[in-house]
Amino acid sequence: MTIHSPSALELERRAFRRGRQRRSVLVAIASSLVFAAIVWASVINTPGWASVQQAFFDPQIALQSLPKIWDGFLINLQVLGLSLVTVSAVALLIAVLRTARGPVLFPLRVLAAAYTDLFRGLPFIIVLYLIGFGVPTIMNTRIPVVVLGVVAVTLTYSSYVAEVLRAGIEAVHPSQRLAARALGLGYVQTLRRVVLPQAVRKVTPPLMNDFISMQKDVGLISILGAIDAIAAARSSASLSYNFTPYVVAGILFILLAIPTIRLTDWYTARLREREQQGSIL
Repeated sequence: MTIHSPSALELERRAFRRGRQRRSVLVAIASSLVFAAIVWASVINTPGWASVQQAFFDPQIALQSLPKIWDGFLINLQVLGLSLVTVSAVALLIAVLRTARGPVLFPLRVLAAAYTDLFRGLPFIIVLYLIGFGVPTIMNTRIPVVVLGVVAVTLTYSSYVAEVLRAGIEAVHPSQRLAARALGLGYVQTLRRVVLPQAVRKVTPPLMNDFISMQKDVGLISILGAIDAIAAARSSASLSYNFTPYVVAGILFILLAIPTIRLTDWYTARLREREQQGSIL
């Protein structure tokens, strides 16, 4: 059995790469120390930092307000979870209608395009006002705030997600459809088994970015009267005359977004690596 041993040139290349890695680590450490020194000199070591710390970063007030803010944050999570399902369903329907072929479906394509144009152009806070205060007035009945929030989020974000999905569907080469139809698959089967899997894989990073934006915007349902994390922070801040509760609410939303952000970065890097290797996506 022959044992392969790397050549001298390969050993030299490996040594060079190890040297580059060590140098990169040292440069990263040095730049981090310089940045920390600049922050300390320009922010923390200033006369007004004590007042800022007392008004925004009071640990005692943070601990006191955390249980109430956490209870409100659970409402935001409830709206987010329900909206994730409804946005996915509505956006997929709109994207399929926009990419549908045939003159008989022209009215549906026009309605789908009008829907995306309307709710992508309308500010989300206006949609909240229209849904949160307009729908109960029209129906002359009391509707749970969670339901109203889910409807508003769905109307707005399904328009964005639908356009992302439409771009993914149209990015699939027409030969894929033709090959599927040649194999005897119908339109729905071709869409479900061939087109959509490739389309979703192509547009997963922008879909994750939309999900991160949706995570933040569910905090605006407080304007409808929901005692969510933002409303709870506002109530605690009005009692303590301190802005620390808002920082606590912001940290909760950041902790919610970080896993999705890191997952998006990992998946984007994985796609880039596969493309550079010439793999078939």
